[in-house]
Amino acid sequence: MVQLFGVTKRYSHFQLQPVDLTLAPGMVMGLIGPNGAGKSTVMRIMMGLVNPDSGSARVLGHSMSSNVSLVKQEIGYFSDDLRLYNGESLGWHMDLVRSMYPTWDPEYAQELLTKFGLLDRQRIKGLSHGQRVKAMLLLIFARRPKLLILDEPTNGLDPVAKQEVLAELMQVMNQEDRSIIYSSHQTQDVEQISDWLTFIDRGRVIASDNRDDFLECWRRIKLRAPDSWKLPAIPGLQQDSQLQNFRVMTIDRYDETIAKRLVESGAELEAVEPMTLEEIFVGVVSRGRQAEAR
Repeated sequence: MVQLFGVTKRYSHFQLQPVDLTLAPGMVMGLIGPNGAGKSTVMRIMMGLVNPDSGSARVLGHSMSSNVSLVKQEIGYFSDDLRLYNGESLGWHMDLVRSMYPTWDPEYAQELLTKFGLLDRQRIKGLSHGQRVKAMLLLIFARRPKLLILDEPTNGLDPVAKQEVLAELMQVMNQEDRSIIYSSHQTQDVEQISDWLTFIDRGRVIASDNRDDFLECWRRIKLRAPDSWKLPAIPGLQQDSQLQNFRVMTIDRYDETIAKRLVESGAELEAVEPMTLEEIFVGVVSRGRQAEAR
């Protein structure tokens, strides 16, 4: 669905480092990063809205440098930069999009109107922020695109509206030939729908893996150790904090032998705890920034 190879982009205030990403059919990739990390730049390159300085971008089997208009027929793109016409109704917008895209599904559009609590006669200027977001997503979803590129679609939504949008995204994925790239700095939203996670920070992809593998491999370890104790050489083990002889560490390659090795080294193990995706993300970013500073 998407192949990025060595993609870079330089601005006066920001540089996107070489990015390699592959999105398979039926996959939902969560692109997670702080504000300003480069998520939107990556997505705009996928959409052909920004030309990379180097590298190549292929979407749906086509090069975005030469087949942009053809590819966009099959992509549904959401960004907070997009705007609807304030003086027109939602129904007017539905008719406009239907006239441009032969894949428009009128029955699905009506179903989304009901699910999202919208009326086609409503004028855009009278809609709340959440309603505008849902109206935009209705116009995108009802086209039945093969690929959804969604840049912070739930940003600013109240909890109920957010859950409605996420629930519909999961329904979209019932059709296995479709794929979604979903960017956010809200890890709970991404975790709910994604099966693959890519962390990006300061223009660099710092980790990319299956969601379940992230959650399975990362652990928080709490232990007590004497003053003379030496931290054994265990790959992926980091000492995060220490208060006298009490220590809290994280590890990104945990297995059951690790606890045994720590006990054998003279430490008293108090707990081995799973970590939330948000904690894992913070850990990955912190480690990457420390490595960059060296």
